[in-house]
Amino acid sequence: MERVVDLKWNQERIVASIHYPEKRGPYEERSDESSSRRIPLTVICHGFIGSRIGVDRLFVNAARRLASEGHIVVRFDYAGCGESTGSYGDLGIDAMIEQTQAVLDYALSCGDVDPQRVTLLGHSLGGAVALLTAVRDQRVKRLVLWSPVAYPFNDIVNIIGRARYDESIKRGETDYAGYSFTPRYFDTLGKHQPFQEAARFAGDVLLIHGTSDDVIPADYSFLYQKIFWMRTDGQCDKEIVFQADHTYSSGEHRSVVFERTVEWLNQWEQRQKHWAHWSI
Repeated sequence: MERVVDLKWNQERIVASIHYPEKRGPYEERSDESSSRRIPLTVICHGFIGSRIGVDRLFVNAARRLASEGHIVVRFDYAGCGESTGSYGDLGIDAMIEQTQAVLDYALSCGDVDPQRVTLLGHSLGGAVALLTAVRDQRVKRLVLWSPVAYPFNDIVNIIGRARYDESIKRGETDYAGYSFTPRYFDTLGKHQPFQEAARFAGDVLLIHGTSDDVIPADYSFLYQKIFWMRTDGQCDKEIVFQADHTYSSGEHRSVVFERTVEWLNQWEQRQKHWAHWSI
């Protein structure tokens, strides 16, 4: 079952789609007997000027695949993107972190979500936002990062072009793909350094990146892995998808991404059950 909900963040309306596992509809519609087993939550964070749909329905298909494995999945539009209200180019990373936390607030208020099995799945800039959120919010237990941004300011300026950034500084705004970007947006990008903060996340991490990604280099995932490996807590795994592009547009590549993500999450679930058994 799937449904669309409107969430509130400041004065903006954040539109989200919720996917429920088979035979698990909205909590308020079920009897007490069916709510006895809590289930994992995965929240999907889209990238720069993206939406909860994803390029070629990337996030729709990912959510349905995860729901088929027993997850409640929430995918949402950041303010100013997709169907959500707001001005995306006048906000920035701080606002996206707050919005991600607002989505977590809502999702964890559902009585059937297990608060110990919460995953953020982020793609591109959404990967950086997911990481920065997880560092600040202990409710996040796992991270799945697809083609994650590592240097928000440099990476986004490379995408829109230096001339547009300069125009924003000189004139107070610039246009890119129909979005108006102000200096405030770029200021928030420069404020955050995911590489420097990554070691503060103590949970498990899965990194996935394509070798033919010409937007965000695959080298970033190798560097992220080195940082995560230096932690005293938490494991980190990496999957490099040969010849895959930034959005995994090939059906074969997309299948690899989905299956590896599901496999990794299921392995984590099995480890948790094993540890729970030995702790009894």
